[in-house]
Amino acid sequence: ETEPLTSKKDVSGCSEGEDCKENGLLVRNPKSALRLVEDGNKIHPSQGDKGEAAQISNGYSGVQSSVPCNGEQQLMELEDRETWSKKIDFLLSVIGYAVDLGNVWRFPYICYQNGGGAFLIPYTIMALFGGIPLFYMELALGQYHRNGCISIWRKICPIFKGIGFAICIIDLYVASYYNTIMAWAFYYLISSFTAELPWTSCTNPWNTGNCTNYFSKDNVSWSLHSISPAEEFYTRQVLQVHRSNGLEDLGGISWQLTLCLLLIFTIVYFSIWKGVKTSGKVVWVTATFPYIILFILLVRGATLPGAWRGVLYYLKPDWQKLLATEVWVDAAAQIFFSLGPGFGVLLAYASYNKFHNNCYQDALVTSTVNCLTSFVSGFVIFTVLGYMAEMRNEDVSEVAKDTGPSLLFITYAEAIANMPASTFFAIIFFLMLLTLGLDSTFAGLEGVITGVLDEFPHVWGKRRELFVLGLTIVCFLGSLATLTFGGAYVVKLFEEYATGPAVLTVVFLEAVAVSWFYGITQFCNDVKEMLGSAPGWYWRVCWVAISPLFLLFVTCSFLSNPPDLRLFDYDYPYWTTVVGYCIGTSSIIFIPIYMIYRLVITPGTLKERILKSITPETATEIPFGDIRMNAV
Repeated sequence: ETEPLTSKKDVSGCSEGEDCKENGLLVRNPKSALRLVEDGNKIHPSQGDKGEAAQISNGYSGVQSSVPCNGEQQLMELEDRETWSKKIDFLLSVIGYAVDLGNVWRFPYICYQNGGGAFLIPYTIMALFGGIPLFYMELALGQYHRNGCISIWRKICPIFKGIGFAICIIDLYVASYYNTIMAWAFYYLISSFTAELPWTSCTNPWNTGNCTNYFSKDNVSWSLHSISPAEEFYTRQVLQVHRSNGLEDLGGISWQLTLCLLLIFTIVYFSIWKGVKTSGKVVWVTATFPYIILFILLVRGATLPGAWRGVLYYLKPDWQKLLATEVWVDAAAQIFFSLGPGFGVLLAYASYNKFHNNCYQDALVTSTVNCLTSFVSGFVIFTVLGYMAEMRNEDVSEVAKDTGPSLLFITYAEAIANMPASTFFAIIFFLMLLTLGLDSTFAGLEGVITGVLDEFPHVWGKRRELFVLGLTIVCFLGSLATLTFGGAYVVKLFEEYATGPAVLTVVFLEAVAVSWFYGITQFCNDVKEMLGSAPGWYWRVCWVAISPLFLLFVTCSFLSNPPDLRLFDYDYPYWTTVVGYCIGTSSIIFIPIYMIYRLVITPGTLKERILKSITPETATEIPFGDIRMNAV
């Protein structure tokens, strides 16, 4: 049953001054799917009209396609895209992605280092004007255009498509070191199934003469060269860094950590191989379990002697710190990396939502939960640090010197080992670290999977399981350098250089492309089509000006003051800074390369090439009742 779109019955849907469909047919098949067929004879608009939105009969706005007419019929058909089984699956997945290991160790450390309670002021400001608007923007983009991080740019601004490829490379870098930290936690978990935890005494084969157990009943004096049994277990048994001379000589591969990592990637594969319908069920455990454990550890920590000292140190405000620029830089970086825009994950997860899902509400709920989790984690950590200071008879500042993973694997592990029921608390703590890391890994790989499958559906569309298997094998092989005896040095290098500046650059360009090239008005109209109301002036100002400036501020601050890396007793040589910047550049280099490639392959004069390259080229499927239509 067919009916011409331009018949007199439908003439009211095409007013003067608008581009109307010529010789188009609505074809209704037995499955009630709607297809829009054009014969290719429609006259293209002039250059001045290419960027204008055209109205189609269902009242939704679309953007003119810049694909040249070739006289052949073009068939625009929307296939059913997989969606989340339940709304809560999506929320738990996003929360599980945003709440990761960094919430447990990075936020508490940065908070007490930058003025305690006073740090919450710049943190909140940066969240309201930088982090949350970018978080909301990515959710809205993914949900409206329903594509991964690569192919979505054909519908926004094709010349920026290199951003998608850069995101995939960054995600692979993250997978190459992030899962190794989980392998360390898994090693600790296995080692915890003993009556006496192995990092409580100095009588083990890996201990040295400097090992000092100040928790023993004997009167033990702590000297300058003293090393706790927990630190020796971490450095000499788990990492075995004493068998490496630094990045110049990484040493052999630890077979214990290799087996741990292999098991982790096996869990990851069988959790994500079938898509979001399976991973959405797994996160019911991996996203909720950490909150149960955090609550148990918070209650236990609050009952320890000296816990109040740690809380006081954590929250005591130092108002003078607010005058220091680095405090604001740390606040901006912490909220940005905590919420996690720029990794393609939010685009991928939101693309599986229903079109009219309230992503605005989702953005506020998940970002609030993430920030509160970071804050509560500080109490979990610092009640225990206060207990450690009480036992050592030292100031909390002396106990809280460890940063990053060492805060968890040395300081916190040591405190747990000297609590009553230490085996139980060690098992649940390291199990919590595993679950915190797993759903973040699910998310990072899903960002790559969705991006590649949407970009190359003819190759991988029906072979998802095979592609996921290949991806996990690549990530495992890429992690081998971090499994060496000097692997901890590689992890530190990747963490500081491979992702930080690259992700900041990616999100800055993404915000500029959406706000200034795609157009803030068009983007707000897209949001209105989904939610029924357009974003207010606050969101518009943030997207157009404040958020890009926020990103530029953090990026420039990082590049102007690159961190001086030091891990244990190893000072990173200068050449490692060069290597770090090369690794970071290796991902974002895809952005200018694709821009040049795009301009070269596009026909016409330079002006025409630029105009075509910044004009959306493909249709966006828009739901209309029980059918879906393409905005062209």
